[in-house]
Amino acid sequence: MSTNILEMRSITKTFPGVKALQDVTLEVRRGEIHAICGENGAGKSTLMKVLSGVYPHGTYEGDIVFDGETVSFGSINDSEHKGIVIIHQELALVPYASVAENIFLGNEQRGAGGLIDWNKTNHMAAALLARVGLKENPTTPVGFLGVGKQQLIEIAKALSKDVRLLILDEPTAALNDSDSEHLLDLLRELQREGITSIMISHKLNEIAEIADRTTIIRDGRTIETLDMSAPTATQDRIIKGMVGRDLEHRYPERTPQIGEEMLRVEDWTVHHPTQADRLVVDGASFTVRAGEVVGIAGLMGAGRTELAMSLFGHSYGRNITGRVYKRGEEIHMRTVSEAIGHGIAYATEDRKKYGLNLIEDIKRNISAAGLHKMSRRGWVNDNEELKVAEEYRASLNIKTPSVLAVVGKLSGGNQQKVVLSKWIYTDADVLILDEPTRGIDVGAKYEIYTIINRLVAAGKAVVVISSELPELLGICDRIYTLAFGRITGQVPVAQATQERLMELMTMEKETDKVQ
Repeated sequence: MSTNILEMRSITKTFPGVKALQDVTLEVRRGEIHAICGENGAGKSTLMKVLSGVYPHGTYEGDIVFDGETVSFGSINDSEHKGIVIIHQELALVPYASVAENIFLGNEQRGAGGLIDWNKTNHMAAALLARVGLKENPTTPVGFLGVGKQQLIEIAKALSKDVRLLILDEPTAALNDSDSEHLLDLLRELQREGITSIMISHKLNEIAEIADRTTIIRDGRTIETLDMSAPTATQDRIIKGMVGRDLEHRYPERTPQIGEEMLRVEDWTVHHPTQADRLVVDGASFTVRAGEVVGIAGLMGAGRTELAMSLFGHSYGRNITGRVYKRGEEIHMRTVSEAIGHGIAYATEDRKKYGLNLIEDIKRNISAAGLHKMSRRGWVNDNEELKVAEEYRASLNIKTPSVLAVVGKLSGGNQQKVVLSKWIYTDADVLILDEPTRGIDVGAKYEIYTIINRLVAAGKAVVVISSELPELLGICDRIYTLAFGRITGQVPVAQATQERLMELMTMEKETDKVQ
């Protein structure tokens, strides 16, 4: 029996105007956890879609050999029949259906007369949930559960199909640290059961922790495969393979030139939109000055996004109270339009749902928040719109052949640059960036950090919300910590450590702030 469960030989995949994969080769050993790394747009997800039959045989060149047999998948059902199951980055669950219904969707457990046997379905679902470490009732609607548990339900769904090769595309991108660790532990357990896994991830620390081997893809080509037990298989080596150059510093250098106070928030309090007695932000106060990058750190559920969205035109919550001052004068932002009018911008953490119109082109997305700047008597100047989009494509290095390309076709990093372009064009004085580098590779992250530096060098004030403490330590001047809806500390970055921030992020009561 071959040591390889999978061989992909000379895979080439072409879309109109672009060659996404060119002569890619991948070998995965039986029972290993194999990581795939590469920049956004490198071809990682495309390769897995070829493997799983999302792109059927005949739409690509090359051969796929699975368990010693050359296979030709015409659909995702064909690959699942062989035991290959893919879990996409965007989870494919029905929120209003139960956990059991989602697990067996398309694979229904039928009884007499062809009707679904619900007792059998729920019993089998409970066993699968226990296998992935969940104790939820199988009849619970999936939408009631957090994203970490939903990710585990996707794995339970895969296990129901007698999976032999499990493919996970960015499985921990939207998870907190504890949920991520639980998922990695589950992959190790599945490995002990003989299940092979392929994991696409931008989190190099997780790859170093769990992967047996790592294949690096750049610009649609295989660069190399590293044995992660070798001393040369460092994160720096992976980064060099991904971006084609050394990143001497993960974060670009900046000499702060901090000016006047730009924004001050006092005693900001927000109640849950449907649970009137529940506080999600409790008396939060913070400031940010011109030329300054201020970070907000907090665990999942701490109220970071709720704070940002409620400030930005009361986009979240009810019974909102508190005061906001810009350059010392009180302002009111009861709508998004008022917030934009006062020079405040908010780049959401969920760019696909709230930040972009995925079926519209780049040009229209960039101009969306600033149409008043290019319209006369209610008519938008198309030439001006095109000119502005081209300027941002060049200045932010958005990798696309044309600003008329559909945004939904761009990689995550380039989509994020479009989001930033949209808000920079409004000429906002204060930019609140919520998880600005989530789900993008190290090379694209560096470019985002450079854009942030350019903004503060121009006198803007930037607030960055991030789940990655090293990121906040690398780009911020000061960091506020948030826990249970309350600001629990304020630490200059020169005095900040991950341990100190974590200590403040887990406090229930406000502490004396470090000035």
